[in-house]
Amino acid sequence: MAASREHFSSRIGFILAAAGSAVGIGNLVGFPVNAAKNGGGAFLILYALFVFLICLPVMIAEMAVGRNTAKEPVGAFKTLSQGNKAWGVAGLLGVLTPFMIAVFYMVITVWIFGYIVLTVTGNLDYLASGAGFGEFINSPYLFVALFAVAGIVSFILAAGVKDGIEKAAKTLMPALFGMLIIMVAFVLTLDNAMAGIEFFLIPDFSKLTPGVINGALSQAFFSLSLGMGILLTYGSYINKQTNIPNSAKLVAITDTSVAFIAGLMILPAVFSFNPNVNPSQLEDSTVDLIFTFLPKIFLALQTSIGYVGASGVATFFFVLVFFAAITSLVSIIEVPVSYLVTEKKQTRKKALGYLTLTAGVLTLFAMVSFGMVDFFSQFTFYAGKDKSFFVVVYDVFYDTILPLNGFLLCMFVSYRWKKKQLSEELSIGNENYRGSWVEKYINFSLSTFIPLIVLLIFINTVATKFFAVNIFGL
Repeated sequence: MAASREHFSSRIGFILAAAGSAVGIGNLVGFPVNAAKNGGGAFLILYALFVFLICLPVMIAEMAVGRNTAKEPVGAFKTLSQGNKAWGVAGLLGVLTPFMIAVFYMVITVWIFGYIVLTVTGNLDYLASGAGFGEFINSPYLFVALFAVAGIVSFILAAGVKDGIEKAAKTLMPALFGMLIIMVAFVLTLDNAMAGIEFFLIPDFSKLTPGVINGALSQAFFSLSLGMGILLTYGSYINKQTNIPNSAKLVAITDTSVAFIAGLMILPAVFSFNPNVNPSQLEDSTVDLIFTFLPKIFLALQTSIGYVGASGVATFFFVLVFFAAITSLVSIIEVPVSYLVTEKKQTRKKALGYLTLTAGVLTLFAMVSFGMVDFFSQFTFYAGKDKSFFVVVYDVFYDTILPLNGFLLCMFVSYRWKKKQLSEELSIGNENYRGSWVEKYINFSLSTFIPLIVLLIFINTVATKFFAVNIFGL
């Protein structure tokens, strides 16, 4: 099976695809606001340290496991554990997690698509109104948008790894970078833009509380798609000539760079149209910021460039975010697709059909959980509040299960597959790896402090999310 497995045709194709999985909505909007609220430049320094000292070794390990086995999480864990059922369950969790994450991510992508349509058709003032978003998320037209987004994602995935995922990444990622640079250049010409730059970049170490440190680490872990099985699956599509540590480093640099550049876009825009704004007053939710706050900012542009011009800028921005969302969504869904193809011997077309049906039904449940259907809007109760189906999926599979998957990967690589085998795999395509300080650091960190830190994040997330108790006082 491994011999006939598809591969990325080039190293740059793999790097762009992996970076596309990491670069998402959170990078473009959530990260800049979190950085500004939590110490600016101090937060950026902390985030970068976490990315390269903690997250990068986990990323490298994921890619190594994938390449060695030429399989997705279930097949990889089963192969390297020689059929151990417990590790097989861990692998299955690594497939179920991205499948469920795709549900809430699809909902947000559908909203973005709808915003593009509304801004193009001259409804920016409606989106910027107080009632706009609340009415929009309960609109029956969203079901049409769902078919459109599902069609785009299925079209890319049906073409396969080289002709679908890689080609899409080679098109969408450079386009995303170009659009981001254009948007930054435009924003920096606005009045009071430098106030946003200062707030984003000037370090304020007094704000680096234990809670902020925990948040920066969580943001770094989630931002790089760790624990989703994506990098393991993509690793199974690379050849033996690929230098995994260097490729992983380039993915991390790309992801961090996008987050940083996005800060040069979001914060100056916010300060330009509301000079008295304090980022601590902004909504914590990335969703709220994108869909309620930013449309008001874009509408304010009409005083200088007219309503049509303001709508054009808004459309440009939402297309930018849509590209980021599509690259992430394709990567997320590829994990269960690969599982069905590799382990269940399905054709790619049939696998996509099954996933479209099952994930599509769950996505519909999530879409109607904002007031359309009471059962899904008040799906369950925990931490003292009613929770919708959408929120439950997000809390369980994105916020909670990801660090658990990261912990299990560290344990698997260090104590089941063993460090020697990891080093042997990473030395392929990198003749200088054996005996290097990189090898020593990766082997030491993955077996000691990284799993401990990730486990603590998991435990604290469970306590906070589901019991409203922060056991570390963070």
